[in-house]
Amino acid sequence: MAQTNNRILDEIARLMNDAAGVAQGVRREFDTVFRSQAERVLRDLDIVQREEFEAVKEMARLAREENEELKARLQALESRLAASGTPAGDPPPPVPPTIM
Repeated sequence: MAQTNNRILDEIARLMNDAAGVAQGVRREFDTVFRSQAERVLRDLDIVQREEFEAVKEMARLAREENEELKARLQALESRLAASGTPAGDPPPPVPPTIM
């Protein structure tokens, strides 16, 4: 772009640059205020944060895996008990109390 000696055009260009900088600053400030207000509203609504959700999700996955392992162990014990001929429904004999 050709340089001009026109002072009015130079002032207008400088004013436009300043206005663009101010607009960016206002936008950043708006984003900051909006984000903080949104976080405050979400906190007031007791909405769970993503990190907490992921932690509970992982705990549930581990509990399901442990449940499946325990179920397999129980089935194996029941099948061994059935193979030995002892009915599964009979309770074990009572243990006499010990006096100390």
